[in-house]
Amino acid sequence: MADPSSYRPKPGQIPDTPGVYRFRDEHRRVIYVGKAKSLRQRLANYFQDLASLHPRTRTMVTTAASVEWTVVSTEVEALQLEYSWIKEYDPRFNVKYRDDKSYPYLAVTMNEEFPRVQVMRGHKKKGVRYFGPYGHAWAIRDTVDLLLRVFPVRTCSAGVFKNAARTGRPCLLGYIGKCSAPCVARIEPEEHRELAEEFCDFMAGRTGTYLRRLEKQMMEAAEEMEYERAARLRDDIEALKKAMEKSAVVLADATDADLIAVAEDELEAAVQIFHVRGGRVRGQRGWVTDKVEDVTTGALVEHALQQLYGEETGDAVPKEVLVPALPEPVEPVQEWLADRRGSNVSLRIPQRGDKKALMETVQRNAQQSLALHKTKRASDLTTRSRALEEIADALDLDSAPLRIECYDISHLQGDDVVASMVVFEDGLQRKGEYRRFQIKGFAGQDDVRSMHEVITRRFRRYLAEKERTGEWAEDGAEDARTESDPTTESDPTTESDPTTESDPTTESDPATESGTLTTDPAPDPEAGPVNGFKDEDGRPKKFAYPPQLVVVDGGQPQVAAAKRALDELGIDDIAVCGLAKRLEEVWLPEDDDPVVLPRTSEGLYLLQRIRDEAHRFAITYQRTKRAKRFRSSPLDDVPGLGETRKQALIKHFGSVKKLRSATIEQIQEVPGIGRKTAETIAVALAQAAPAAPAVNTATGEIMDDREDEAPETTADASGEPVPAGAPDDRRGQER
Repeated sequence: MADPSSYRPKPGQIPDTPGVYRFRDEHRRVIYVGKAKSLRQRLANYFQDLASLHPRTRTMVTTAASVEWTVVSTEVEALQLEYSWIKEYDPRFNVKYRDDKSYPYLAVTMNEEFPRVQVMRGHKKKGVRYFGPYGHAWAIRDTVDLLLRVFPVRTCSAGVFKNAARTGRPCLLGYIGKCSAPCVARIEPEEHRELAEEFCDFMAGRTGTYLRRLEKQMMEAAEEMEYERAARLRDDIEALKKAMEKSAVVLADATDADLIAVAEDELEAAVQIFHVRGGRVRGQRGWVTDKVEDVTTGALVEHALQQLYGEETGDAVPKEVLVPALPEPVEPVQEWLADRRGSNVSLRIPQRGDKKALMETVQRNAQQSLALHKTKRASDLTTRSRALEEIADALDLDSAPLRIECYDISHLQGDDVVASMVVFEDGLQRKGEYRRFQIKGFAGQDDVRSMHEVITRRFRRYLAEKERTGEWAEDGAEDARTESDPTTESDPTTESDPTTESDPTTESDPATESGTLTTDPAPDPEAGPVNGFKDEDGRPKKFAYPPQLVVVDGGQPQVAAAKRALDELGIDDIAVCGLAKRLEEVWLPEDDDPVVLPRTSEGLYLLQRIRDEAHRFAITYQRTKRAKRFRSSPLDDVPGLGETRKQALIKHFGSVKKLRSATIEQIQEVPGIGRKTAETIAVALAQAAPAAPAVNTATGEIMDDREDEAPETTADASGEPVPAGAPDDRRGQER
């Protein structure tokens, strides 16, 4: 625990101007970001007698080891810089709102030639118009289904659209009149875009004019005795009215406004937002936050406004924002909102009438959200605490292991050997800190040696960071750091897990590619950008923080290898254990008998979850590497031949087999291929051994023409490629 007086600046050093300040801990991590109209007055508040500070503020200033500030010209600039730094550094003591779900939006892709209506989640994309958020995706689909009768806009995916254009036949919606079928040129691109713009206008709340126009057309059709057309218009009007009824009118004056309500107690706060457009509630969302600092309701509102509108511009920021309490001071926040919108924004507390009544409804929703969150959190927190305590007791640890790292090795018959590292803190996943390794110190299948290499590489990085920051300066430390296998010294670390939307098992593994590792003397050309050691900027560092417990997937040999790696590096304050799959036994170093936890133990359940997550992460990476290797082609070895010209060659000849039998003159017929390149291609293909034919083991079919797609492979019963000659049943082969 640091003494704030040890890093307190002298009063004359702090400017009496607007600015943004950052508190850093002993590891140079930014733990708090704040703004102030007067830096001198604000920072003086943090260096009072500790007994007079709020408990959370006291914890922050005693955790910090230094403070620094940046002077700006105005309070609006301070607000913008504070928001940017909170997003960049993710300080642990700042208010951070967490969406209680990923809310779906109704999106219209106006950035495409033929705009598409669809459900979207996640970050907003440029050129796409969004409506919502909605509580449920089915609510969007119901609304769209009603509106497609009147606005038959494209809703199909790019693949379906291209297939329909290729075959000349529209999909089912095109046949039943719920799509204008631009895929088969039933409508011109300009007409389809106009239809999409009318759809957007209707969803934006401009409904009255369009309904009156349809009613006028219906009356004219009836007068001209075009009864079928009049009936269709009548049904269109009914469909639009039915869609409008799904959003109740709450404000009679067709107001565009966002209403924000806050429910809070001493520890947590819940925020609820109602998005009202055209007097109707068009969307609703909610957040929950831990109050890790002494913060007022007005400050919570300010943070909510930053979260809501920090990435928004134009009409996405409404003309009116109604809140339960105003930030202090309110003028910079109001000016910032106006700058985001491009025109004046009214930020106020409703006093009477319909808006005050609606605010009370939003407030009740916030209170219910907080109560529900606390009910779930209490149960979950109790369980996690008990699990960590049971692990500490079973392994005879001094304290509960708040940070646990688990490692697993994965390969297929000794090929593509990889490893994974997953991190759990307070019993919860920290997917942003997951890492994955390629085993390069040796070839072949040896789980024990692989585990030794991975543990060595991970903790060598940790020691290097401690040495760099001056935290670890014992005699002989450098010798201990370099005693292990020299083949892994220049091997960089790892790659972080990319987000893969098509695979639900990896959906939320984030990609952490925010920088380049600069401390490694010989970076791996395959590793790509990684979130490595940073200079004193406060960003999360790759391997800077040690766990209290290392868990390995395996039994006594793997545990011994991990312990030996730590001993070679001179690390003796990190506990190690292994979890064997067969009997779910917990193995400790140098113990001949395992620790057996009861099957009903919460500690065992947590270890199993951590082990299974490490196995999932490792095998997902191993399959990705294997698939990449199977997709290789002899053309990959041709120097100077890029992806575009490789695709042109395959498209021209149809397969590598046909390309191999082509003459140099025939190869030159491909656009972009000259005489010299054609000769190089012919020589490379002649030297490459012909690939074994691809075989579907489910049907026995030989697929010679797929040589360019999967050389030297077969397909198993599930359609996944495997090496030719490999056993069809791979249970026990892949781990």
